[in-house]
Amino acid sequence: MVTDAFMAFPEVQAVAVIGSVAKRLWKEVPRFPEFRRAGIEVWHECKDLDLTVWISSQERLGELRRARDRALRDAFEAAAGLRVASHQVEVFLIEPATDRYLGRLCNFNSCPKGKPECAVPGCGSTPFNRRIDEFTPDADLLAPVGYSTLYRRGTGRVRSALDLPTVEGDETPSGPGDPTAPSVTSG
Repeated sequence: MVTDAFMAFPEVQAVAVIGSVAKRLWKEVPRFPEFRRAGIEVWHECKDLDLTVWISSQERLGELRRARDRALRDAFEAAAGLRVASHQVEVFLIEPATDRYLGRLCNFNSCPKGKPECAVPGCGSTPFNRRIDEFTPDADLLAPVGYSTLYRRGTGRVRSALDLPTVEGDETPSGPGDPTAPSVTSG
């Protein structure tokens, strides 16, 4: 639903899922002491959804933020079965053609908001482009986009998030060598 909302913005060139949601679900020993002591593995708990948005202009980030929030509210009101707070959908802003990380879509309703997070150097220099203190994206940040791209301008909807990997041991998802996998770095 968030991708559908972002598709209405001509500056949005592509949208993909990254992070733990884009990976096969795996078992791990959680941080809870009773599980850790006993060595009990449980399925990884995804706490948020990380989206990458290739964006050709940052002029309307405030509108993009409102569109995300409205899509999440509409999903809840339509009884889509889930309640997701806006801060649980992290939007990583990426420059098309270079794949350069630009920042993250801010969750606050004004910029700057005057919160401690706003004091990070560079935060808000472009309104609603949030900078995270000491954050440097991992080199493999965009690794899953070959099989996790949801939308690409000029192509439209590429796949549903329901097509993403499910649990470890499942068939390997299509990767960058897949001819149906979109290239998000070209224009």
